[in-house]
Amino acid sequence: MAVVNDRKGAVKKLKCLAYTSKSETTAFREKIDKTFYTPILPNGVEYSEVNYGGIPCDVLSPEIYASNRVVLYIHGGSFVGGSRASYRCFCASLASKACARVVIPEFRLAPAFPYPSALEDIQQVFRALYTEEQVTSSLGNEKDSPSASPDFVIAADGSGASISLALLYNLRERYRQCISNVILFSPWLNLSASSPVLSAKKLSDDIISSDVLRKSSSVYTYEANTESPLVSPLLATDEQLLNFPPVIIQMGDTEILKEDALAFAERLKSLGNDVNVDLWPDMMFMFQMADDLIPESHLAMDKIGKILTGNRSGKDTVKVENKPRLEQSIHSEA
Repeated sequence: MAVVNDRKGAVKKLKCLAYTSKSETTAFREKIDKTFYTPILPNGVEYSEVNYGGIPCDVLSPEIYASNRVVLYIHGGSFVGGSRASYRCFCASLASKACARVVIPEFRLAPAFPYPSALEDIQQVFRALYTEEQVTSSLGNEKDSPSASPDFVIAADGSGASISLALLYNLRERYRQCISNVILFSPWLNLSASSPVLSAKKLSDDIISSDVLRKSSSVYTYEANTESPLVSPLLATDEQLLNFPPVIIQMGDTEILKEDALAFAERLKSLGNDVNVDLWPDMMFMFQMADDLIPESHLAMDKIGKILTGNRSGKDTVKVENKPRLEQSIHSEA
């Protein structure tokens, strides 16, 4: 069977993730959901729902996963769109490749709920998820790993990277120590007035433009707030970046966001942190979500999976064939 390679189709599909000055909020959200939602999840991944900290979340569990590892995924969508439904298929692939459960929160969106609403929701989810995982680990259910501790991966794309890094900047050290990796797909890292991308009038790549970043930023928060590291992570202090978890940045080599990503990686490296920048030639913003149109999407996700499964900090992988633990906890709460 021939490998599908439709770059033009991929660009057309991914453009719906970009909120422009011409976008209408309801139509923008509906288009993302219509484009990316699928009722059938890949690779035998099981889907369930749970509330963490009062926030509805998807829990995606592959057939084989590390029992003490959880990926918390903060979706993109220009701060305005995106949902559990639209990211469910993509995150199911991530769950399968990473051999880990993936939790996708349905956090509040701008413009009705501007900054810091999304960050507050993600903080609530992380606290509740951390508590559940800590209690579960302390029970010592695994015979081969009676003292296992929670192992979290924080993953995000686009505008979700701003929210995920704000979460990390606010975490106390004891919480950070449980985070084994941070994965950033095509991250938005600088929405401030100092950003060369935002200040340019007509700078663009296949998907993202200066107009997209300006418009999305303007509905997310006041301009004064964009100078905060909690909105523009590239502006973080050295203290916020010290002892940071290992970071993986994966993106297309042609993105206008690339220079910000490289600058962020250099800052992290200069402070002694582990950073892996994975640039894909001739690829566009969030090409990983066009897996039905370009083969690079599958290859990129395979690479992420290999990095994560090869970096377990000595923690065991547990094969699971029945319903996952988190799904059981859902039933017990009902």
